[in-house]
Amino acid sequence: MSKAKLKRHLLSLTKEQITDIVLELYDARKESKDYLEFYLAPDCNAELEKSKKAIRNEFFPTRGFSEKPSFAKCRKVISDFQKLKPEPTIIADLMLFYIEQGCEYTLEFGDMWEQFYTTLEGNFDKAMRFIFLNG
Repeated sequence: MSKAKLKRHLLSLTKEQITDIVLELYDARKESKDYLEFYLAPDCNAELEKSKKAIRNEFFPTRGFSEKPSFAKCRKVISDFQKLKPEPTIIADLMLFYIEQGCEYTLEFGDMWEQFYTTLEGNFDKAMRFIFLNG
């Protein structure tokens, strides 16, 4: 369904019907709940800290040792954070935090595999382009 079609449909509904849909959406998906809670009470710093904790946990779990951190999970954390539409400086902070964790991981545990460095380099480049484009 396109946004235009959705918009037409929503415009045809009553206020109560739209309220019911939003409440159902809130209950149906964790992502929707998180988004709506952030929309109602935006606290970028709290969300930033939550996202940083999730990334840090990929590299340095509270229990044990992370033999191979999941870059995909870290990118998803950043992507989900961006969907909340915080200020670009806060997004940049999270993007650089991700790179810092990768660097700290290599300092702590020694030399890594080539793909590890290639991925970090690519994400650093992505962060630099984002910072450049957003001033």
